[in-house]
Amino acid sequence: MKLWGGRFQKEENKLMEDFNSSLPFDKRLYKQDITGSIAHVQMLAKSGILTEVEKEQIMSGLETILKDIEEGKLLIEGSEDIHTFVESNLIQRIGDVGKKLHTSRSRNDQVALDMRMFAKENGQMVADMLEDLGETIKRLGEENNYLMPGYTHLQRAQVVTFKHHMMAYNSMFGRDKKRLLNCLDILDESPLGCGALAGTTHSIDRAYTAEKLGFKKPVDNFMDGVSDRDYLLEMLSSFSIIMMHLSRLSEELIIWSSQEFRFVQIDDAYATGSSIMPQKKNPDAAELIRGKTGRVYGALMGMLTTMKGIPLAYNKDMQEDKQQFFDALDTVTACLSIMNEMLKTLKVNKDVLRSAVKAGFLNATEVADYLVNKGVAFRDAHKIVGEIVILCESKGVAIEDLSLEELNGVDPNFTEDIYDFIDYDQVFNKGIKRELL
Repeated sequence: MKLWGGRFQKEENKLMEDFNSSLPFDKRLYKQDITGSIAHVQMLAKSGILTEVEKEQIMSGLETILKDIEEGKLLIEGSEDIHTFVESNLIQRIGDVGKKLHTSRSRNDQVALDMRMFAKENGQMVADMLEDLGETIKRLGEENNYLMPGYTHLQRAQVVTFKHHMMAYNSMFGRDKKRLLNCLDILDESPLGCGALAGTTHSIDRAYTAEKLGFKKPVDNFMDGVSDRDYLLEMLSSFSIIMMHLSRLSEELIIWSSQEFRFVQIDDAYATGSSIMPQKKNPDAAELIRGKTGRVYGALMGMLTTMKGIPLAYNKDMQEDKQQFFDALDTVTACLSIMNEMLKTLKVNKDVLRSAVKAGFLNATEVADYLVNKGVAFRDAHKIVGEIVILCESKGVAIEDLSLEELNGVDPNFTEDIYDFIDYDQVFNKGIKRELL
């Protein structure tokens, strides 16, 4: 069965039929398609376009199709798309009354509705996963609130805590959640009733179906309603930023778990070995997340490219939205799940972090602040501390290991209180550092 063909005199070429078919991927929308159809039928009856008997027949048929699909009794196959599949099965089950399902509706507004419903449901799911990841990060930070080096240019810079470092990612994922929720708020309008592009001559109630399906309101413009894919672009953009943040965190874990750093240990469940080097423990989960980031970027770029030259209203190019969105969604959700579980089992090496702090002259800025408090201009203090670091490197010691005599040999402003001032455990009791905790 096809939903079109009355004006055609020749059969569709088999090659074209396969090329045109979207069922292999849009079958994923079966639940949204049936749910939207049920709301549409209820509206048709409310508007007097269908009788109550017809409504009950069609709704019962749709509900049994949904039940059979979910129980594995009905395989989704043999049709051009999911809309044709549902309608043809409905007609087989209830007869000609099933042909009235499509009254005052087009596949254009039908697919637009299905995709909005799917995006809305799954966008909320991703937002919830981001919330869960944020809670995992908080717990990991609280349980491992140890001093560690903070970096700029991948060079040790100033002392921070592992908690504060991880909470930076919590802030990133918090923004990601806000972006998704904003996207969900914008897309929360129903295109059902737009028809092909200019509505219908039937007296229908678009507000009724919008409310039934959980949307705030119907879309304002029919042509925009059937051809708008901005919400998918915005969601793909949000997914891309999420993946960028996951990739940055993955890179940290990859570096930190190396023998050169040994800051953390990734659990065996999220690592693999080498086929030739028995000593290897590779951070494959983190590497795969980092690698899959480009895949989601590609979906965004592909979708932008698809949409950039399309005139109003609907064009078949838009069928390309589904595979790109589905793949990006699957990738993001898989990566969020793996990252969440990997962080739950992560082991943090407190002693190694502490050793790295001591070896990195991470209290050099505090030495400069100390001199400023003594009345030395900051630029002069900066130069003095640079000379102290050179002295430490020549002796193979840390700043706090220098004697007061050695410090005074560089500048006479140092007194015994310098050691308390630059003690790493005291650093966070001074000034804004207290707020960092």
